Amino acid sequence: MNIILIGFMGSGKSTLGIKLSYRMKQPYLDTDKYIERKTGRTISEIFETDGESVFRQMETDTLGALIDEDIKDHVIATGGGMPVKPDNHKLLKRLGVVVWLRIRPETVIERLSSDKNRPLLQREDREKVIRELMEARNEAYAKCADVVVDVDDKKVERIMDEVFTKSAGVRKRKKRMKYE
Repeated sequence: MNIILIGFMGSGKSTLGIKLSYRMKQPYLDTDKYIERKTGRTISEIFETDGESVFRQMETDTLGALIDEDIKDHVIATGGGMPVKPDNHKLLKRLGVVVWLRIRPETVIERLSSDKNRPLLQREDREKVIRELMEARNEAYAKCADVVVDVDDKKVERIMDEVFTKSAGVRKRKKRMKYE
């Protein structure tokens, strides 16, 4: 069964996803990288040229493609805004166990203070934008998640343990439901 990591930018989805896939001996897939490979453009270029709404549709199309490809036993890191689109909730849950890596705004601000590769944060008021985006997205994350893991002030190994432990019961339940 796939483990799907959702959460705000800077929550550690990519870093944790790579380490978790290694630990679980499962392939790693990053939906942003998947989109970049399919389009031949970076996420920043897509935002700049086509806009956010086109990119969000690409995310939905990506989920559909992954379901159609019937990928199994992967660790999947999503883009931070993927769960915001309600259509994606059902697709994410169909794809596997959805784990929200919950993070405080202060931690995000600290982690992303010098990151120039985040298209939504190329502004002077990035701290305000982070707080507003988090407030807007947290409800979507909560609705979409099967499991919530708080990541603030924790080492990656501890977060991995929590993801693995908390998702184990959900993985078993979803597998049973699939065969009933």
